[in-house]
Amino acid sequence: MAETLSGPDRSGEEQAALDSYSRTVTSVAGELTPKVAALNAAHRRAGRFVVGTGSAVVFTDDGFLLTNAHVVGHSDAGTASFADGTTIPFHVIGADPLSDLAVVRADGPTPPPARLGEADALRVGQLVVAVGNPLGLAGSVTAGVVSALGRSLPAGTGRATRVIDDVVQTDATLHPGSSGGALATADGRVVGINTAIADIGLGLAIPVNGTSRKIIAALLATGRVRRAYLGLAGTPSPLPPPVRARTGRRTGLRIVEVVPASPAARAGLRAGDLLLTAGEEAVTGAQALQRLMLEDAIGRPLALTALRGDALVDVVAVPVELVTDD
Repeated sequence: MAETLSGPDRSGEEQAALDSYSRTVTSVAGELTPKVAALNAAHRRAGRFVVGTGSAVVFTDDGFLLTNAHVVGHSDAGTASFADGTTIPFHVIGADPLSDLAVVRADGPTPPPARLGEADALRVGQLVVAVGNPLGLAGSVTAGVVSALGRSLPAGTGRATRVIDDVVQTDATLHPGSSGGALATADGRVVGINTAIADIGLGLAIPVNGTSRKIIAALLATGRVRRAYLGLAGTPSPLPPPVRARTGRRTGLRIVEVVPASPAARAGLRAGDLLLTAGEEAVTGAQALQRLMLEDAIGRPLALTALRGDALVDVVAVPVELVTDD
């Protein structure tokens, strides 16, 4: 039988599935490509100008764009180039290295904003589309699935070291320049801001969720994010069977260090304590505690419950403002 050059035969169902997938990706690309800009941000380092490149997503009607903090670096301004060829100056409103989010504002008209979604609703295996400007190639689109949820990404240094929690992992290909671009669901809603960090080798995105919305609001309001500080370090640890049975949880936060004279130390917490709750929230790991350590926690009493040996210990700590070197 003679071979044809038309490729393998496909069943009607397979072809329909491929057509549906193609229509979905095409639709998301068509909606978001005009709204994702290529950024060039320059700043002076060691007596010379260094230009950082990346992407940004229009998210308001009045010209605010969302990107990664590492894209703008220490820059105050730069240019944003859109898919229609328009290039507009922008200035940096604020950047938060500890969440790797930044807000900039275009000094001119921008396309209509992208619609923001909710990353907490994502499921592993769900189709996602990444739109950005990798390697200077404007309007690049890749598609894939959500590979994993709840990943952690280290950020910051010294006392301000923390992890960005609930990071989204995807197999959609990301390259330098993709950072700051959009990760979207099949309905075109942006659920993440892509981050392409050297040597990690994974497709990761900072989630758009309740925590990041608070950070974005703070950047819009004041240009910076204030955080609370307790002064403890810990690691997830299994709960004893009786506590597990009573609470329905499997882990708490084992305190491995309490900084002298810190709010945690003044409250009476000790290394070895197994932290169970903070306020009304279950503490299952460092990320759960970090979610509470935003501006509204500064100076407000925080009730903490820990297991010390076989006894429950209730204390009250008053977090102070975290001071960083940024």
